[in-house]
Amino acid sequence: MTKPKILLTRRWPDAVEARLAASYAVTRNESDVPMDAAALAQAMREHDALCPTVTDKITREVILAGGRRARIIGNYGAGFEHIDLKAAREGGIVVTNTPDVLTDATADIAMTLILMATRRAGEGERELRAGEWTGWRPTHLLGRSLRGKVLGLVGYGRIARAVAERAKAFGMRVVVHSRSRADDVPEDAYHASLDSLLRVADVVSLHAPGGAATRHMIDAAALAAMKRDAVLVNTGRGTLIDEAALADALRAGTIAAAGLDVYEREPAVEAALVGLPNAVLLPHLGSATLETREAMGMKVADNLDAFFAGRKPFDRVA
Repeated sequence: MTKPKILLTRRWPDAVEARLAASYAVTRNESDVPMDAAALAQAMREHDALCPTVTDKITREVILAGGRRARIIGNYGAGFEHIDLKAAREGGIVVTNTPDVLTDATADIAMTLILMATRRAGEGERELRAGEWTGWRPTHLLGRSLRGKVLGLVGYGRIARAVAERAKAFGMRVVVHSRSRADDVPEDAYHASLDSLLRVADVVSLHAPGGAATRHMIDAAALAAMKRDAVLVNTGRGTLIDEAALADALRAGTIAAAGLDVYEREPAVEAALVGLPNAVLLPHLGSATLETREAMGMKVADNLDAFFAGRKPFDRVA
C-alpha cells in the first residue's frame, strides 16, 4: 500500500520524524529555513498533507493552489491565525492544531519574562558579559519584588491560568480581563474593561487570541493607562502590541519594562526595541522544551493517523 506523502515545513524533533517516517512518505525541509508562498503552494500540489508551523503563512493562494493534492493541513502549534481557515473550508481541506500540550512550557516562559523584567536580569547579564560590572553596591540595578504586586492577565485560557498559579506562589494578587468572567475568577478580581485592568496592574501579561479584533490592543493609549513602574509581558500573539508605540513608551519611561517572546513580524523585531535596556527579548521560546515540542509533533501525528484511517481528527479546527 502506498504511504501518504506529507511535507514538514521545518525540521521536527527526531522522535517525531521517526514516528512519521514509519507510516508516511515524509519530505523534510532539510535547510530548516522558511519556505516561501510558491514552495508552500507546490507542496500542496505534490503531497497529501502539509504540516506547517505557526510562522508559516498559509494563505488563500497557498491553500487553493491549482491542482492541489493535499487534503489536510496538520499544523504544528496551537495557534492557527496564520492559516486561512475560510479558504480551507471552501477547498474541503481539514485543518488541525496541537492544543493542551504547550501550557506549562509557555507559562514558565511568561514567568521567566516577568522575573527578568522586574529584576532587570537582562541588563545585568549584558553588563557582566561586556566587562562593565564594577562589583556589588547597594543601589546597583535595583528591581522590584513580586510579593504583594498585582498581576493583570489579559485573556484567561489554559496558559493564563497556569501563569496565575505560578504568580500566586510568588505572593502576587491576580486580576483578569476577558470577554466574560469565568467561574474561577472572583468578582473583585474581574475587570470588564481592559483600561480598568491596566490602571491597577503592576505586571500585565497578555494571553488573548490573535486576529483583527485584538490587533494592537496594547497601543499608545493603553500604555499610557498603565502605571509608570508597570511591566508588560507578551507570550500570546505578536499582533497584540503596537511595537513602535511600546518602544516609545519604554524610551520615555511611560512604563518601566517589557518582556516579549512573540513579535508581529517574526522573525523581524521592531528595530527600536532591540537597543532598549528595559526590553527583555526572547526568540519565541514559549514551547521550546524537548518534551513539549515532541508532544506537539506527536499530536500532529495522531491527527494525521486518524484522518488517513478515515476517522475524525482529534484537534480539528476547520
